[in-house]
Amino acid sequence: MRTLLLALTIGFAAVPVSAQSVKAGIEAWQKGDAAEAVKIWQPLAEKGDADAAFNLGQAYRLGKGVPLDLAQAQRWLEQAARKGHVDAAATLGLLLFQNGNRVSGMRWLKAAAEAGEPRALLMVGTAMYNGDGVPQDPVTAYAYVSRAAAQGLAPAKATLADMDQIMPLEQRQKGLELAKAMAGGKKAAKPTPAERKAAAKPPAPPKAKAPAPAMTTTPQATAGGKWRIQLGAFSQRSSAEALFGKLSAKLGGRQPYYVPVGKVTRLQVGGFESRAAASAACARLSPQACFPVEAR
Repeated sequence: MRTLLLALTIGFAAVPVSAQSVKAGIEAWQKGDAAEAVKIWQPLAEKGDADAAFNLGQAYRLGKGVPLDLAQAQRWLEQAARKGHVDAAATLGLLLFQNGNRVSGMRWLKAAAEAGEPRALLMVGTAMYNGDGVPQDPVTAYAYVSRAAAQGLAPAKATLADMDQIMPLEQRQKGLELAKAMAGGKKAAKPTPAERKAAAKPPAPPKAKAPAPAMTTTPQATAGGKWRIQLGAFSQRSSAEALFGKLSAKLGGRQPYYVPVGKVTRLQVGGFESRAAASAACARLSPQACFPVEAR
């Protein structure tokens, strides 16, 4: 019995103080004392605590408890992400992507997506579907977006509904099989190069009413600045309009632009005077997928 008690005592003593302190920082943050939270997390992050580094990065990203500093945010988020912190990898990927570093951003987003993080699954899946910076792969894209939607992410549900209307049933079935295999940790057979080439062909248009003509807003694109934020790509313009309606209150009266690209409509909002201003707007919309684009 004495040996058992000794073991239990050692076990309690082994509970890291850092974990308790990170929690104390979270409690301070939730009470509205961001400065105190940062004060708690800073020394822990400097000692290599991944949770503290992630929280500190978020504070710098949001400018709460410290001045807004995206360079510092990136530093601490990357420190946490390199230690396997999935939320940090997803947030870092979104931050880099929003600020124009799509290559590095996509690398971290892919890492987070492979771990099942819903925001990353949606971003990578959308990029795969559109062939935006990555090889076009509709089947894997459907798998990623469906996994994000299954976790309750509202933008993923909307994107999946759009994909259901424009993708052939065979592709969607393969995507669901791949999603189940991914979720179960099994290796599923990915599409062959020939299948991927065939899948990349534009699908037949859905049996639905023709989309309304795109807004001719180009002459006003630079009225308030040449930068916009892109919030998604949709098979139907009505879906883009619905998303703008949900977010318009957070956009300070900015103007929507519905940009037709092939069979999809991209929702962009502008204009912002600089990339930094557009990135800040994206940060306020988190966790909505968002990144700055320069109006042409």
